[in-house]
Amino acid sequence: MPVSVTMPRLGESVTEGTVTRWLKQEGDTVEVDEPLLEVSTDKVDTEIPSPAAGVLSRIVVGEDETAEVGSELAVIAGEGESTGGEAAPQKQEAPVEPAAEPTAAAEGTADQVAQEEAPAEAPAPAAAPSGEGTAVKMPALGESVTEGTVTRWLKQVGETIEVDEPLLEVSTDKVDTEIPSPVAGTVLEIKVAEDETAAVGADLAIIGVAGAAPAPAKPEPKPEAKPAPKAEPTPKAEEPTPGMSYNEPAAETESSTQPVKTEQASQPAAAAPTPPRPSAPAQGGGEEAAGYVTPLVRKLAAEHGVNLSTLNGTGVGGRIRKQDVLEAAEQAKAAAAAPAAPQQAAAPSPAPAKPAAKPQPSGKRGTTEKLPRIRKAIAKRMHESLHEMAQLTTVVEVDVTRIAKLRAQAKDSFVQRHGVKLSFLPFFALAAIEALQTYPIVNAQLDLDGGTITYPAAEHLGIAVDTERGLVVPVIHNAGDLNLGGIAKRVADLAERTRTNKISPDELAGATFTLTNTGSRGALFDTPIVPTPQSAMLGTGAVVKRPVVVNDPDLGEVVAVRSMVYLAMSYDHRLIDGADAARFLSAVKERLEAGNFEPELGLA
Repeated sequence: MPVSVTMPRLGESVTEGTVTRWLKQEGDTVEVDEPLLEVSTDKVDTEIPSPAAGVLSRIVVGEDETAEVGSELAVIAGEGESTGGEAAPQKQEAPVEPAAEPTAAAEGTADQVAQEEAPAEAPAPAAAPSGEGTAVKMPALGESVTEGTVTRWLKQVGETIEVDEPLLEVSTDKVDTEIPSPVAGTVLEIKVAEDETAAVGADLAIIGVAGAAPAPAKPEPKPEAKPAPKAEPTPKAEEPTPGMSYNEPAAETESSTQPVKTEQASQPAAAAPTPPRPSAPAQGGGEEAAGYVTPLVRKLAAEHGVNLSTLNGTGVGGRIRKQDVLEAAEQAKAAAAAPAAPQQAAAPSPAPAKPAAKPQPSGKRGTTEKLPRIRKAIAKRMHESLHEMAQLTTVVEVDVTRIAKLRAQAKDSFVQRHGVKLSFLPFFALAAIEALQTYPIVNAQLDLDGGTITYPAAEHLGIAVDTERGLVVPVIHNAGDLNLGGIAKRVADLAERTRTNKISPDELAGATFTLTNTGSRGALFDTPIVPTPQSAMLGTGAVVKRPVVVNDPDLGEVVAVRSMVYLAMSYDHRLIDGADAARFLSAVKERLEAGNFEPELGLA
């Protein structure tokens, strides 16, 4: 019996999600709890497992499309049931056959006329179904995203495209991404040009019916055998056009297909050879290697024996695309076929590898590039946060020598008992939580318009985590109920799941106070920007050993080597006075310098 896969509720405040990637395609078998697709919300990206075993018979929501919580995403049927996807191609092939028959009946004077008429009739089914073609729409790439800008078309009018093959690149104020084709077919129309902006849901292009792609593929052998001189000059004429490129070298891949708009309209048979062509300019590559690779690209790389780490991607942000892998595979075949080529090919292969490391730090020197929309959004939010609050930073210096000695004594037993390493961060967190309970004004929230101050009933501690996607802040809810070991385990667990993109949306919301470990990268201290609606944020600097004047009971003031750290707290001066901030930091300082954590570590 068919089982419906629905959009789960990925958080209390989450009402919808965007399908970012299907890990299975129609007709694939899937097991229970096997990852089926990836879903992105405004708070988290996660995998959705299959609720049942069977065959993925139908995908209802395509990639980059948004669906509400509870709506149907796909249907999983038993292996014996029909996928239901074969009826469409039969309907599409029906008009193609009658279109060829009347032509043969009316123009039966000569074989040459029939051959010339056949390609002329081929565009008719592709153009006629423009009303029946599939519209590629601007997807919702975030809850607050209302529009996107087309940065580059990866396919041009008249070119064929496969399901899930990248069609264009889109930029929003939060993300730059590739939009895959929802169906296989031919690009009939491009409605939004490059560098133009379209609202979410607007039509970007029209893809011809899936049956239009195989139709021209069948006549290919005939034109190649007889009118070979006609088919070959067209690709040769297109090759010089990469000179019409964009500012980026990788853009030559797409610019080389622009003149095909007029030529392929009259000779659709030439559309089939076009997909391999973009691989030739890919030698220019992107400047940076992509960190994320789609399953399709990984599969192609495995099939052709291509090492992805040696490629320079031409996609958004240097992402490795299908064309890059195919181009690398063709180069490898050419090198293996030529007897003298291996020596020449072996020399260039290390050559790009050496410059590949250098362009990353130095390739942008002396250049100007367009501000990414995501960086523009971050700048806007930081600016608003600074101007919405009257932010002030207070810094204290703390001697954590006793804590350093306790860590050395208890580190082995702590790992055995709790399963995580003991760092300085849990000590800072516990001291801050205890100080928040004593001085709740630092944990409060100000509503100036409503004229209220809200004191939360618990301490929900946000921990800033550095990830490949940027800074993410998971939250330890009810942190005041945890001891040192509990905080250490929660910090390690949240940090690991945040970096592996397995954090839930509810764990990223609700912080009342945030702790950021700026010292993890060697910084002595900084001035954190307080995220609204919180009122304060504590930054911990690097723990360093240096000579300090200490007051010894027997020797008086002496100079000794101590482990020192700076604690910098930024706060909303509209709500928190400087004296309140000083009292809070003094409480944290006294708790840390006292070093009375033996009971927490099992050393008492």
